[in-house]
Amino acid sequence: MKLVWEHPSYVSISMIALFKQVNLPLINLLLVYGCDASVLLNDTSSFTGEQSAGPNVNSIRGFGVIDSIKSELESLCPGVVSCADILAVAARDSVVALGGQSWTVQLGRRDSTTANLAAANSDLPGFTFSLQQLIDSFSKKDFTTEEMVTLSGGHTIGQASCSTFRTRIYNDTNIDSSFATSLQANCPSVGGDRNLAPLDSSPTTFDNAYFQDLQSQKGLLHSDQELFNGGSTDSQVNGYVSNPSSFQSDFANAMVKMGNLGPLLTGSSGEIRTNCWKTN
Repeated sequence: MKLVWEHPSYVSISMIALFKQVNLPLINLLLVYGCDASVLLNDTSSFTGEQSAGPNVNSIRGFGVIDSIKSELESLCPGVVSCADILAVAARDSVVALGGQSWTVQLGRRDSTTANLAAANSDLPGFTFSLQQLIDSFSKKDFTTEEMVTLSGGHTIGQASCSTFRTRIYNDTNIDSSFATSLQANCPSVGGDRNLAPLDSSPTTFDNAYFQDLQSQKGLLHSDQELFNGGSTDSQVNGYVSNPSSFQSDFANAMVKMGNLGPLLTGSSGEIRTNCWKTN
């Protein structure tokens, strides 16, 4: 397993490519039942997968990268490394490769044998959420308001599709007018749903630019700008702008908690999938 993680083509290309594409690094991947890789499962005759959930559709992509990593691992040590562990380690290594702080990832997770579309729709934060809805959504998983703001900073890398921010750039009033106009060029009021825009002004660097953008009313998603809109979280955004290292350390700590979000499948629970997109 270690040999694959250290292989340059996987660390510098595959993992980074994945988390530049995924809209919410690990948040959408873990918040339903914890880190069990259920979001990777395609639809079957017995269940509908979580990729079509409202907060996921047109937002998370790039799962072929995970499949490639899994295929390489299966050729070296078949039936040993779960898709859930791949997600957790890939997230950490991608953040580090893009300039973020590292954290310890506990291994030994197993993969779920089903997915839950209803739970994904009810548990995942939506891109049109208000501040209170965001607080409530994370609170259901025992995250504090402060941890919610910290994890939202994962939007410092990656892109989002036009369908997730169209309403904001045409209707919201708490948005920089020139910023909105620049986005409208690639996100028309009708069509272009899958056209992409960066989630912050430095989408390939893990830094505090996301929070700087919020101060300038340049949050891409409505739910982003809610973190700095005259509410209770404004002070934390200001703090992360003035002290970037505090964001880095807080994010690492929050990701440890996210990666251990229960109930984790261990021991004889679940399985270790041969292919991440389907059960064995």
